[in-house]
Amino acid sequence: MPASTAEPTARYRRTRTRSRNINPRPALAVSTLKPHQYDLRPSSASLICPDCRTWVPITGIRATKQKLVPHDTGTAGRDAAVRCQGSNRLISVDVAFETWQKRLEDGGTEAAGRRSARQHYKPLPAPARPITSMTPEPVHADDALAAYRQHLKQCRKSSAAGRCGGTRRCADGARLARLYEQLLRTQLRRDRVRQELTAVQARLDRRYAAAAAKNTAAEWARHTEATTEPKKSTAKRSGTEVEEANNACRLHPAHTVSEYRGPSLPLLNT
Repeated sequence: MPASTAEPTARYRRTRTRSRNINPRPALAVSTLKPHQYDLRPSSASLICPDCRTWVPITGIRATKQKLVPHDTGTAGRDAAVRCQGSNRLISVDVAFETWQKRLEDGGTEAAGRRSARQHYKPLPAPARPITSMTPEPVHADDALAAYRQHLKQCRKSSAAGRCGGTRRCADGARLARLYEQLLRTQLRRDRVRQELTAVQARLDRRYAAAAAKNTAAEWARHTEATTEPKKSTAKRSGTEVEEANNACRLHPAHTVSEYRGPSLPLLNT
């Protein structure tokens, strides 16, 4: 019977082995590895083999001697069956389980709170279009139709890609067409609402004008009554006749003196 020519592949790595072979290399101390490179839990004791850089189970984790199980350098069932030089190597577990677990948790917390040193710059927004160059949006169907026809005339003469031609419309042309269609559909309703608002505003203006005229007339009547009432009622209590004489505006002839002669005024004409 001819022998099979198929090359053997890597075997499955068993958790426990009954081999008594021991690798002559010195024992590998767990303390020389980083906390994330080994696992000391009894149910899944393993570490990363320094030779093949793959996870390998540790046999006899509860016994006096621990060693790596025999393993191949490749993936089981896929790569070639090449025995790793670290097979059956003794392991020195010189790190307590609590210490390893605390180091692992501290490292995970530190890694989660670490931020990247790379700075991410947000893209600068494009400058806003100046108000002087902005075209007001049409508010009437006739204005929208005129703007649409003007756009078609200019766009068909240009050489830009995707310009208006035939039944095809560019982005601005399609926007103006939609705006014209919307304004045309709602023009009657908007005109009716505008007329109602104009009528209401006219009624309010007439009411405000009538109230203002009434208030003005009452104000003038009040001032007229205060002006035409007798002088005696507004004169001072002491010396009514004297107050009337003082308040009267009289024309004094030339070369005369006032009725009130003070000590500084001359008594005789010189």
